[in-house]
Amino acid sequence: MLLSLAQWLQTLSPEFGGFRVFQYLTFRAVMAAMTALLIGLAAGPAVIRRLTELKIGQPIRGYGMESHLSKSGTPTMGGVLILLSIAISTLLWFDLSNRFVWIVLLVTLGFGAIGWVDDWRKVVNKDPEGMRSREKYFWQSVIGLVAALYLVFSISENSNLRVLELFFDWVRSGFDVSLPPKAGLQLPFFKETSYPLGVFGFVFLSYLVIVGASNAVNLTDGLDGLAIMPVVMVGSALGVFAYVTGSAVYSKYLFFPHIPGSGELLIFCSAMAGAGLAFLWFNTYPAQVFMGDVGALALGAALGTIAVIVRQEIVLAIMGGIFVVEAVSVMAQVMYFKYTKKRFGEGRRILKMAPLHHHFEKSGWKETQIVVRFWIITMLLCLLGLSTLKLR
Repeated sequence: MLLSLAQWLQTLSPEFGGFRVFQYLTFRAVMAAMTALLIGLAAGPAVIRRLTELKIGQPIRGYGMESHLSKSGTPTMGGVLILLSIAISTLLWFDLSNRFVWIVLLVTLGFGAIGWVDDWRKVVNKDPEGMRSREKYFWQSVIGLVAALYLVFSISENSNLRVLELFFDWVRSGFDVSLPPKAGLQLPFFKETSYPLGVFGFVFLSYLVIVGASNAVNLTDGLDGLAIMPVVMVGSALGVFAYVTGSAVYSKYLFFPHIPGSGELLIFCSAMAGAGLAFLWFNTYPAQVFMGDVGALALGAALGTIAVIVRQEIVLAIMGGIFVVEAVSVMAQVMYFKYTKKRFGEGRRILKMAPLHHHFEKSGWKETQIVVRFWIITMLLCLLGLSTLKLR
């Protein structure tokens, strides 16, 4: 919005050359981060007070950690603060004509709406389980598949008109159309190596990444500050990849696919980092507010969608290793329990409690120890992911 305004003012008054600074992506990215951070810090106390007045407190499951009972009643749905900061900051600083930012915004807010309904049922209906799994996955799948179907053609073409034309070509050809190499699966640490996926393969992989990342972040959000800082770090790293793939010069030099327009995602990533740090101010131990599903589902979906656009799904799995391990720990625990119950008549567990961070709590680790150590691991994984920029 401010970019369009600056361009209009410069047209009216060419002598004001200072408006040209708004054309620089890096300047707008820094300003987006600062704007989101200030909005979050300024609005945080009011949002927390309002959530407290509405008695939107976090319910604690009966089978949860005993040490978490003291957190019962802490305001939840604080993810609304994150989404508000991201949305306002992004709309202010990004190029309104960029289709990639719009799709990421829509996916983020769509998953946020699912999380909002889930949280609302928990706190208003006093149901600790919230939205049932089938219903939640259905709506996640709808948004994820629609986004994936749009992205498979938008990455291949440079305008929405050409995207529509390619879609109709795909339908007329009997659902068989060749995609450029940049729409394939990019392998890190290899120069110009792309594994062709085809339309259906691309859509399926993108769906798994978007929905999987959303639920993985949600599962990780179980301790004060545990999820938000890794989201900030992984999102910031993805912003670097977006900047590279959006630049014809840098992408060619570093052997990355050039995806025109993807660089503008740096604005969204910066806003997400600023909003995340502002939320951490209130979410750090002992937390004054929890993000709830409205924040966790939305942020995870945003990370997944950005990774799909910049063609770094594998790198996302590397940098977001904590999210992956947390999700895998839950799946392994459930599958092993069902298997042993069917075979031996008694369910057995691999971990003391899932997700993984609860296993460490049961093992005697303090909450702050787990959180900070997971942050350090994420920082190392992000550095490893960023190393793929050059180690190819």
